[in-house]
Amino acid sequence: MKRIRQDKRHLSAFIIGTLLILLSTILIIRDLGQQRFPTQTQYAYEVVNVYPHNPKAFTEGLVFDRGYLYEGTGLYGESTLRRVELETGRVAQLRTLPDDLFGEGITVFKDEIVQLTWLEHRSLVFDKSTFKPLREFSYPTEGWGLTNNGTHLIMGDGTAYLYFLNPETFQIVRRVEIRYDGNPIMRLNELEYIKGEVYANVWYDRRIVKIDPLSGEVKGWIDLSHLVDYAQLDPDNVLNGIAYNAEDDLIYVTGKRWPQLFEIRLIPMN
Repeated sequence: MKRIRQDKRHLSAFIIGTLLILLSTILIIRDLGQQRFPTQTQYAYEVVNVYPHNPKAFTEGLVFDRGYLYEGTGLYGESTLRRVELETGRVAQLRTLPDDLFGEGITVFKDEIVQLTWLEHRSLVFDKSTFKPLREFSYPTEGWGLTNNGTHLIMGDGTAYLYFLNPETFQIVRRVEIRYDGNPIMRLNELEYIKGEVYANVWYDRRIVKIDPLSGEVKGWIDLSHLVDYAQLDPDNVLNGIAYNAEDDLIYVTGKRWPQLFEIRLIPMN
């Protein structure tokens, strides 16, 4: 009987010790999560307007320029470049890409529009006014997001790297790894250059990251997890699409096949 009581005491001590280890592990994981997404660098937002968005548009790139949205859409057989009226969502101009190309990020550079393709290693350059094809470039990586800082094109390939490209030759000038607290931020998707920083969607994440393009350090997070009811969306219809209205200091965001486009104003939480 004494041996049984001792065994029970040992078993109880083992269970308590195991529970303490599990609790400590949970706390460590929680703390790591808080460290990875720090509240002091997060931004709240105010929804200023909500505009219609084509629910069939698989948004891969988004730019605002002189009153219009320029949008690049993806999927084989459905990829397009389009000029869209902001307030109505009406497609004012459309160019369809060949069926064997999967359209990706776009940027307006001077009087041209550059559009990436996903796996085809081809960037397409169009006249901004007519959408007439002008030339093509090749690149060795996948094509995901694209923006520019007025001097260089800035491209993402779905990794933690951003590439700075010569806009005349598409040659890589430099690259920078995007990190927060020493950890690489993977799956960088649609990009937008805003007041000296690169804003990036992260594929399958409901936050936008703000990046220092010189150091590659993440400087902030914009949490859009409450912007829409994500449970009602197809899992592939993720948040993707950032455009900036410099005149009014407003940001437009949408997602793949979303029926709405949101005009938001950022509010620093601290």
